[in-house]
Amino acid sequence: MKNLFGLTLAELEAELAPLPKFRAKQIAAHIYKHGMKTFDAMNDLPKNLRAEFSTRFEIKTAELLKRLDSSDGLTTKFLLGLSDGAAVEVVLMRHDYGNSVCISSQVGCQMGCKFCASTLKGLERNLTAAEMLGEIFFVNEILDNVVDSVVVMGTGEPLMNYDELIKMLRLLHEDYCLGMSYRKITISTCGIVPAIKKLRDEKIPVTLSVSLHAPDDKLRSALMPINSAFGLKSLLEAGDDYAQATGRRVTYEYILLGGVNDTEEHARRLAKILSGQLANVNLIPFNPVVERSFSPPTNHAVKKFFHFLNTHGIGATIRKEMGADVNAACGQLRAKIKT
Repeated sequence: MKNLFGLTLAELEAELAPLPKFRAKQIAAHIYKHGMKTFDAMNDLPKNLRAEFSTRFEIKTAELLKRLDSSDGLTTKFLLGLSDGAAVEVVLMRHDYGNSVCISSQVGCQMGCKFCASTLKGLERNLTAAEMLGEIFFVNEILDNVVDSVVVMGTGEPLMNYDELIKMLRLLHEDYCLGMSYRKITISTCGIVPAIKKLRDEKIPVTLSVSLHAPDDKLRSALMPINSAFGLKSLLEAGDDYAQATGRRVTYEYILLGGVNDTEEHARRLAKILSGQLANVNLIPFNPVVERSFSPPTNHAVKKFFHFLNTHGIGATIRKEMGADVNAACGQLRAKIKT
């Protein structure tokens, strides 16, 4: 049966033709506004249509395989099963300013970053726009409310799944769906420069978050293979262009790896390359991954790095660790079905 979840209004109209277009609007409202998953509950549809649709269509998102809650109650990680047997992780983070959901864009990842768990088994496949949207709707069901913000920062490189990502963003923004402001959405990338330029030209002012993690090409290439294709000069130029075109400050993520990239000299070089950019830096102390040999930085190193940036013209924050005890923190996500 055809799954109607994830279809745009225009696609619903085409699927239901030759029925009047208002039927598509009714069904879109039931699916996206009211979270209905059966046609029987759609009382404004004639009984004969409800019966017909039940034999032709389904409204299906993802299936919960496993749930883990952090000890402080602020973070919940869900392992969701997809229709083909693949699985992805999605994380709900409860902040004092609202609820945020971190979604995945791919099953696995091909980027090969040396500190990340998501890339350990490579890329299995891209997620569809419907599957990405389904992650958000699953969390909304858990909350019995709509999440306040979305970060596409889970497993996968979003800009390597560009077309489906953009479709999902536009659908998420539609009034007949969740009507979410683009300004409440963050897209993370390890630095796919041509796709950053395409995103700039979409004229959708989402926040761009770039995984930087090193202040020079040699170290960044050692940590992130993508740097061999798109070096720091082209990446920072693309980031600056994005900021100027959208008016949105770019966030540069910087994972602090003990003894690797966390010294004052690294901070000095980072401040130099970011000088004059409409940007800030989000410092992320390394979250342990069993298969990786890196160590977290000392608290002293984190504070010193943070202080140096902020006193040399670069706005910096230190990311609050959330969900590390259930492997839901930055760099720890993977699709682990068996324990």
